[in-house]
Amino acid sequence: MMNVNFFVEDMLFFKYVGCSTAAKTLYKALLRGQSVDVSYNAMSNTFDVVHYHTFGPLALSNEKLNRGCSVLTAHSTPRVNEDNVAFHNVINSLYPKIYRSFDHIITISESCQQEIEEMVPGVPTTLIPNGVDREMFAYDGQKAREFRETYGIGDEQRIVLTVAQQTPRKGIYDVMELSSRFPDILWVWVGGFPYGMGSKDYFKIQQMKKKCGENMIFTGFVPDIVSAYSAADIFFMPSHAETFGLVNLEALSCGLPVVARDIPEFREIFGENMGYFGNIDEAAGQIADERALHALAAKARAFTEQFDIRRIADQHIALYSELVES
Repeated sequence: MMNVNFFVEDMLFFKYVGCSTAAKTLYKALLRGQSVDVSYNAMSNTFDVVHYHTFGPLALSNEKLNRGCSVLTAHSTPRVNEDNVAFHNVINSLYPKIYRSFDHIITISESCQQEIEEMVPGVPTTLIPNGVDREMFAYDGQKAREFRETYGIGDEQRIVLTVAQQTPRKGIYDVMELSSRFPDILWVWVGGFPYGMGSKDYFKIQQMKKKCGENMIFTGFVPDIVSAYSAADIFFMPSHAETFGLVNLEALSCGLPVVARDIPEFREIFGENMGYFGNIDEAAGQIADERALHALAAKARAFTEQFDIRRIADQHIALYSELVES
């Protein structure tokens, strides 16, 4: 049986970013499938494949000792650091050298793949999208009630939910503006500053949050994110750039209508299964269009079947086998 090690720096700020969520979801699916012998952050150098999901100092140190095939999933690219991390130019300058050090790179969307191929031409790539655990990410009425009770939200209160880091790239300024336009709607932002003061516009955002009305709540980290999805009426993702957009997939799996910024990554992955906006006025129109939202909700969960984590795990196993055999 093939031996695979997952290496994920899921401590400190990495614990709360999407790459850790995606890695853990895939790891659990591989464990259930029992097609490979999979470990997590093991320090041995005897694995056939080591699959890296982050490339911080611990991961790069491990890579130097690794005797097997080193695979990196490109959850992060230079493009998505802009307006997300302070000093992104310095950080982005390190990417080409780091990415060239891996034997194979898994890209998670066509936009992601194009960026990687332009940055490190000649490094072999395979496109495998992120997956979602559809058994876990499903509407749960009890969890919905618990979430609303925790934050003192009434049963009739309409909730628009965003799950993201509090940064300009994620569109936080647009949500603040919309919350002032729709005072009868409760706007809930789940997520914080995983990079602390290293997050873009950290101090500006902290000051602006104080000026928001009572109809906007910043929860920070939520232990059971399914409770937030279940409690919401609409999922709103105003991000300006993504490599995939995993939270959209999670929200759709929970049956939510999703309204998102009209960016190429979202169009490519989600097609007509979400509502799109190009500016703040279009976003307001989408949020107010009950008929369109109902139609989106009706087809949301069925769409996610193609991204079922078991299917995505099978694609990874096939790639591992191909790499080991070659």
